[in-house]
Amino acid sequence: MAGLRLLTAAEQVAAHLREELISGKLSGTMPGVLRLESRLGVNRNTLEAGLKLLEEEGLLVPQGTGRRRRISIPADMKQPSLRIAILVGEAADRRLDYMVELQHELSDAGHSSFHTTHSMDVLKMDVKRIARMVRETEADAWVVMAGSLGVLQWFCKEELPVFAIFGRRRGLPIAGAGPDTTPAFAAATRELIGLGHRRIVLLTRALRRIPAPVPGSPENAFLAELKAHGIPSGDYNLPDWEETVAGLHARLESLFKTSPPTALITDEAPFFLAALQFLSGRRLMVPEDVSLMCTDASPEFRWCQPPVSHISWDTRPLVSQVVRWAKNVGRGKKDIRQTNTPAIFLRGGTIGPARG
Repeated sequence: MAGLRLLTAAEQVAAHLREELISGKLSGTMPGVLRLESRLGVNRNTLEAGLKLLEEEGLLVPQGTGRRRRISIPADMKQPSLRIAILVGEAADRRLDYMVELQHELSDAGHSSFHTTHSMDVLKMDVKRIARMVRETEADAWVVMAGSLGVLQWFCKEELPVFAIFGRRRGLPIAGAGPDTTPAFAAATRELIGLGHRRIVLLTRALRRIPAPVPGSPENAFLAELKAHGIPSGDYNLPDWEETVAGLHARLESLFKTSPPTALITDEAPFFLAALQFLSGRRLMVPEDVSLMCTDASPEFRWCQPPVSHISWDTRPLVSQVVRWAKNVGRGKKDIRQTNTPAIFLRGGTIGPARG
C-alpha cells in the first residue's frame, strides 16, 4: 500500500482555490493578494506559492507586475452550471433556514437557483396549473418541496430532473431526501398513551392524508400505535379539514364541541401556534388540560419555556444531498437516489398526564 502523502500548506491553498475556479465561484481575474490573504488566513509566501502551482497547471495566467492573474479554465474541466427552479409548498417555506442555506450552497457550487413566482398552495396543489407554470419556466432542473403524490408523479412522467424535499416521494423513481419521522411518530404516540391519553388527534396537511385510505408512513405509524394499544382509530384521530385559517379553527371548534381531545399533535409550527392560541381562548391550559406537541422543529421553539414537545432532525444532510444531486445532473448522470435522515421525538413541557 502506498504511503500517505501530506499536502504542504501551499498545496492546500492551491487545492482550495482550484475547486473554486473549476466550480465557477471565481471567474475572470483572481482577487488581489491582500484580499486572498485575509480571506484564506495564510501568509503571503504560502499564498504566492499556491498561486504559482495553479500557474504551472495553466489555470492562472500571469498578466505582469501589478496586474491580477487571468483565470483560464479548460472547457473539459468546467463544472456545468444549472438553472435550478425551487417550487415550495407555501411562500413561508422560502425563509426556512435550510432553504436559504441550500441556495447559498448551490451558488457556491456554480449553479443559479431561484424560487418560482407561485408556490403550490397558491396554485391549490393543482397538477394542471403546476404543470403549466413548470413549462413556462426556464430551468434545467427542479427542487420541489412538500409535493403531493400527484405532483411528483407528473414530474416523473415528464422525466424532468427533479429533487423532492419531503412530500409523497417514497416508491417513485425520483431523487429525494427528508427526515424519517415514522419511528419518532410512533415513539411520541406511545409516550402520550403511556400518560393516559386515549383521545389523541393528529392535525396534518391533506397531502399527508390523501390519497385515502392510505396516509403517509408517519400517519400510519400513529394510527397503528393507537390500534396496538386497543384504542379505536379513525377520522376522529386523523380528521379532514380545509387548509385555511378559517378551516383550521372550524375543525378545532368541532373537535372540542363534543368529545374534546386530551392530546393534540400538529403537523407544523404554524398549526401548533394556532392551536395554542385556540386553547388559550378557551382558557384551557397546556399541558394541564390538553397536551400539545408538534411533528416539526422551529427556531421559535428555542424561546419557549417550558420547551415544546416536538420531533427534531438534522437538516445538513438534506442540503448536501441536493448539492450532490445537482452535480450529477450537471454532468449528465441520472440520479434518483433517496435518503432519509433519522428523526427523534423530544419530550418537552407541553405534554403531561391526561386529566382525570
